Amino acid sequence: MFRFIKVTGNSLSPSYQEGDYVLIGTCSFFFGINVGSNIVFTHPDYGLLIKRVSRIHPSGDYYEVRGTHPQSVDSRIFGLIPKKYLVGKVLWHISQS
Repeated sequence: MFRFIKVTGNSLSPSYQEGDYVLIGTCSFFFGINVGSNIVFTHPDYGLLIKRVSRIHPSGDYYEVRGTHPQSVDSRIFGLIPKKYLVGKVLWHISQS
């Protein structure tokens, strides 16, 4: 139901920095995913990623995600994320600084 993940990379910098930790809730039906939610998901080409939801497809089965870093690899590169790739929603951020 909960999982700690260490942030690698700078996709959501400056809010999330490499070395920070996030606590994620792994039951999306319980924690709810909304526009603005930060989520962790697995992408077949890019591995485990953390991004912010910018749009939810009307079917509710796909998310458009964006990073805040200008060079972030996100939905602008790989398209919508199927709900089945979702690992969890960020519930708590533990900053290393």
